[in-house]
Amino acid sequence: MTDFSLSITSWYRQNKRNLPWRNTSNPYFIWLSEVILQQTRVDQGTNYYNKFIKNYPTIIHLANASEKEILNDWQGLGYYSRARNLHASAKIIQSKFQGVFPSNYNDILSLKGVGPYTAAAISSFAFNEKKAVVDGNVYRLLSRYFDISTPIDSTNGIKEFQSLANELISSTNPGEHNQAIMELGSVVCSPSEPNCIYCPLNNSCLAFSKGNYKERPIKTTKVKIKKRYFHYLIFENQEFTLIKQRTEKDIWQNLFEFPLIETFDTPSDEEALNWSNQKSESIQIKHILSHQHIFVTFHHIPLLPKSNDVGIKIKKEDIQEYPLPRVIDKYITKSTFNW
Repeated sequence: MTDFSLSITSWYRQNKRNLPWRNTSNPYFIWLSEVILQQTRVDQGTNYYNKFIKNYPTIIHLANASEKEILNDWQGLGYYSRARNLHASAKIIQSKFQGVFPSNYNDILSLKGVGPYTAAAISSFAFNEKKAVVDGNVYRLLSRYFDISTPIDSTNGIKEFQSLANELISSTNPGEHNQAIMELGSVVCSPSEPNCIYCPLNNSCLAFSKGNYKERPIKTTKVKIKKRYFHYLIFENQEFTLIKQRTEKDIWQNLFEFPLIETFDTPSDEEALNWSNQKSESIQIKHILSHQHIFVTFHHIPLLPKSNDVGIKIKKEDIQEYPLPRVIDKYITKSTFNW
């Protein structure tokens, strides 16, 4: 074991957070936690993790569930392709691996939606396979510790950091090493205000000694934000409303929503306003995704017989039985209208 690995694992044993997926070697549970925690805070992800292991205690339960059930349980977590990939992979495990979670890196990597990081995490945590993880926390920690100026989002950078992680990983306990380096990166070597004084590596961290740790890691590209304008047309009477399923390959695929008009400049599009001339409420919400800012306006319109051809007619009280985008779910919950 290298001095680097010894330092971080010693720190980890004394300081690790007590998280439920760390108290199991069940690869299915570890897989669930890794997928749920992608782009998700730990406190929010924990609730969903507990919900999923309760509702789908085995891979077979997950494989046999309907997509609608899974999307409903995923509602509010975002990035719904993760839930669809979970479902698809559970079916693959059921058919190809006889319902037994694959036990090596290459087979795990073959599952839908699983990349090198997730495969390394599962194979090392559950089976102690020597596969180094490289996620955002690891990129940040290694770039600071070794003062690496290679952009982490470049081809050379990806190769350099993976090679370095492979060199550093413990041969005797790779799973704990991986847990330790991610935990240290998450809670100590944080993006904006790293807690360098309490870091077990501060005596040998190059960026800390040079005082340029806030300049690491380096990225070459900035995320380009796309603005979109959604006008939801809520056709309703006292008892019924209309919904549609999003079937196109876009955000929120296979979720349900109100009939939609999308515009491409400002929310005051003439077509949408024509629809909303009879509105009794019109509220705009800004919904922020990682690469998109969506300006959502809800228009309430009386439900007439001729309106039925623009959606599926359901009882308003049943709308929560359908998987909905978070922005719609939050609106319904807070709206002054009776749902």
